[in-house]
Amino acid sequence: MSVRSMEQKDKKVLCIGLVCLDIISVVDKYPEEDTDNRCVSQRWQRGGNASNSCTVLSLLGTSCAFMGSLCAGPVARNVPDVTAEDFSKVDLSHFKWIHWEGRNVDEQLKMIQQVARHNAALPLQQQITISVEIEKPREPLYELFAYGDVVNVFVSKDVARHLGFQTPQTALEGLRCRVKVGAVVICAWAEKGADALAPDGLLVHSDAFPPERLVDTLGAGDTFNAAVIHKLSNGARLEEALTFGCRVAGGKCGFHGYGGIADMVTGQE
Repeated sequence: MSVRSMEQKDKKVLCIGLVCLDIISVVDKYPEEDTDNRCVSQRWQRGGNASNSCTVLSLLGTSCAFMGSLCAGPVARNVPDVTAEDFSKVDLSHFKWIHWEGRNVDEQLKMIQQVARHNAALPLQQQITISVEIEKPREPLYELFAYGDVVNVFVSKDVARHLGFQTPQTALEGLRCRVKVGAVVICAWAEKGADALAPDGLLVHSDAFPPERLVDTLGAGDTFNAAVIHKLSNGARLEEALTFGCRVAGGKCGFHGYGGIADMVTGQE
């Protein structure tokens, strides 16, 4: 490994987006509509897509950082999303990959432009990789598809269906014309696993890996995204990263929270 590639490997992954408070009530069976169920237990835990992905990245051994709005107190009040002005204060030289949870698109496009200008002054192997997550079926978020410097796009099942696609394969084929040439588009589809459109235009698939007993699906998508980024940012092939993402996300659904992820993947890498 060259000195230059070693320096890039030591840099961090930055996730930008939401942190929030998740209040989880545990019941002994899935409640039927208009019925009451006694709560077996309840817990509060930190949530939010970008925050969860950072948690998983850290557990997988990737050095990472989170950027989002925080406030003091046991229950956070409404706080603003990160702006391009906030982002301009970040020292980009510390990062090899920056991932945006699609939210305030106008500001996020300006942030991506800042990274593009930073990359323009660097050789290819030292440039920051950009990825975005388009999870919510909101029309303004779809601007992120076509933006020229977005090279990795994570598309949710809900977005794919909102756009009229009924399978991950048809979603990727249909979205091919919306992204830049050479972009990677990834679509996870729960029990159907996940598919990806490779830079050369080929479709890549991974089956799902459900746990023996389904316990907690909260954050499974964030876990999948983080596991894929973990692999890709460390030089893995797309096929390997996709399968790893499905394995980790499936395994995570077999226990509460994220604490078991590190033990679960020991020996898999």
